[in-house]
Amino acid sequence: MDTKISTNLTEIELRKRIYAMIIPITLESILQMSSGIIAMGMIGRIDTVSVAAVGLSTRITQIIWALFRGVTTGATVFVAQAYGANDWGKLRKIVQQTLLSSILVVLALQQLVFWKAPTLLSIFGKNNPLLLENSALYLRTISFGLPFLAIMLVVTGVLQGTGNAKTPMKIAVIMNIINIALNYGLIYGELGLPALGLKGSAIATATAQFVAAMIGLYILFNKRGVLGFRIDSNLYKINFKQVWEIYRVGGPTSFESMFWQVSAIILTKIILSFGETALAAYQLGFQVESISFMPAAGFGVAATAFIGQALGAKDPQLSRRYLREIVKGSMVLTSISTAILIFLPGKAMALLTDQPEVIALGATYLLFMGLVQVPQNLAGVLNGAMRGAGYTRVPMIVAGAGLWGIRIPCAWILTKYFGWGITTIWATMAVDLVVRCILSLTLFKRYNIYEAEVIYQQVEA
Repeated sequence: MDTKISTNLTEIELRKRIYAMIIPITLESILQMSSGIIAMGMIGRIDTVSVAAVGLSTRITQIIWALFRGVTTGATVFVAQAYGANDWGKLRKIVQQTLLSSILVVLALQQLVFWKAPTLLSIFGKNNPLLLENSALYLRTISFGLPFLAIMLVVTGVLQGTGNAKTPMKIAVIMNIINIALNYGLIYGELGLPALGLKGSAIATATAQFVAAMIGLYILFNKRGVLGFRIDSNLYKINFKQVWEIYRVGGPTSFESMFWQVSAIILTKIILSFGETALAAYQLGFQVESISFMPAAGFGVAATAFIGQALGAKDPQLSRRYLREIVKGSMVLTSISTAILIFLPGKAMALLTDQPEVIALGATYLLFMGLVQVPQNLAGVLNGAMRGAGYTRVPMIVAGAGLWGIRIPCAWILTKYFGWGITTIWATMAVDLVVRCILSLTLFKRYNIYEAEVIYQQVEA
């Protein structure tokens, strides 16, 4: 691992650093999505109850994922700034405290999920005992993978904070290959493994997460890693002040992710009121739209990491250069995806389904989303830059205002009380994204991130 970050970069070197992060992050996202589709396809051949059981269980585990996404965002910000300042003593403290505290918290949550699975799942209703029984079985089994999922998130956040996105992608490749192979073997009894059906799928996922976590820990602790075999007594001691600072910075991102999880549940129910065709059109349209927001998410992560590094190095000019280049690259990519969504929405939908009604509804959704790709992705980059400067509350406020001030209430009121059609929901989502972009721009200008005070120094060396 490099022990010094250079701030005297040419434009070519700057672009190489940026795309060396964005491309692996995008490929990792595509890989994760593809693996999930393949695994769900295998589960779908068991029965429809199993598919629904995985869906309900995922809603619970995604909330825990949202919590640790925030924690790791806090770690990424601190790590990026310490890395930019070449302060390895504080960087190691940040990693140690984040890793130890995350393991302790997730172990408590795992126990809660395992013993209270039926209670947690009852929020979705108790009208289908068979579904709840299968959901509880799956949730309890997959809960054993939660500690390893948390470790993976911490490892990814730490490595991305140092500008390394290739290693997390390689770990994801290994994890997903194992996941797919074990799903095939444990669901159907192939590869010399027992046929366990739904439970086998959960075991496969938890096992793949375990392997990935072990690889991640090795990456951190090997002689070239961030911790580099420097295991001392402090590794096993919680410094509550340091942990609080990391969680304080990452907490808003946790709430932001939870906003999305809860709003997704409500919006799905609203769309489902128009029938299964409408829901299918939305879900497939969302998959098509991912060709834009997956790379855009990579630009947002790059903004967080590189703005944090530049601020840690006390080089505001480098921060400006990074952000200018990231915005430029994001907009070039967005122009391509915008053209596809606006001019070829029907053809894009036809790649995923041959149902005319689904294609028609999905094409309308893609048209609306195509019109707002620029504001959506620009806001993502600006919010990533704000996180890198330590202003993690700003993206949370923006997301909360858009989701709970516009998207959910307007979709609910206009369809339920005014009787407007499904297109109203697509339009409401588009308005939400435009408003969020305007709000992000306004707050970005208000907070001068280039003069933001570095926060990694709050951790004692």
